[in-house]
Amino acid sequence: MQLPSIFLMTAQGGQQGGSGFSFIFLGLMILIFWLFMIRPQAKKAKEQKKYIENLQKGDKIVTIAGIHGTINKVNEDGTISLEVSPGSYLKIEKSTISMEMTAAVNKKAAGTTETKA
Repeated sequence: MQLPSIFLMTAQGGQQGGSGFSFIFLGLMILIFWLFMIRPQAKKAKEQKKYIENLQKGDKIVTIAGIHGTINKVNEDGTISLEVSPGSYLKIEKSTISMEMTAAVNKKAAGTTETKA
């Protein structure tokens, strides 16, 4: 029996014992959706927000557009001044900074520095 027909029968009072099963099934679907979709996404958003709040001058970052640079100044209006090359500055929103790409680039840079030493 297909899922829509189960819900239609339950709504019409067609199956006496099936309504409890339908509600349990629906509850389990919502629980699984929350565990695998909503919870991890909320956790990641919280980590991203914390990461952006802790940025400071001198940090090397990568934006979601792929622009690499060093933070020159953190402004109060939610923007930063990003030095992309000596003497060239861009004013960007803090929300455009990619935590994952920045971590990957910094990890790769740390690995090449240790190899040279």
